Amino acid sequence: MSDYVAPDDANSKAEESISVNRHESRSEMEQAVAEKQLRRLRSRQRGTQSAWFGLGMFGVIGWSISVPTVAGIATGLWVDSKFETQQSWTLMLMVLGIGFGCVNAWSWIYRESITRDQTDMREQNEANKDQTGTK
Repeated sequence: MSDYVAPDDANSKAEESISVNRHESRSEMEQAVAEKQLRRLRSRQRGTQSAWFGLGMFGVIGWSISVPTVAGIATGLWVDSKFETQQSWTLMLMVLGIGFGCVNAWSWIYRESITRDQTDMREQNEANKDQTGTK
């Protein structure tokens, strides 16, 4: 029976705990609110262009893969028609075109992600400067 805690005692202990945590984590909470506000602002700014940006990204990725692939197939067909060999140049150049296109698409996505990360970091630094009051 020594483990029994009266409801009033439990409530007062919980209130004390909340009070202590409230004072300790106030700056953390302010930081979290500021970050959330910044994310909302960014999403609002990007909101109108996000659908078009996404479609544009699909288009760029699609073209960056399909153009080298089609060029490889066309070149392979031309080589196969001019030179009689046992190897299929069409197949080899198609695979080479797909590989080149995938590397090209990956590098474009990588550059875009770095640009977006740099923009996010710059905006976050500006928000932190505004929050601390330094210029």
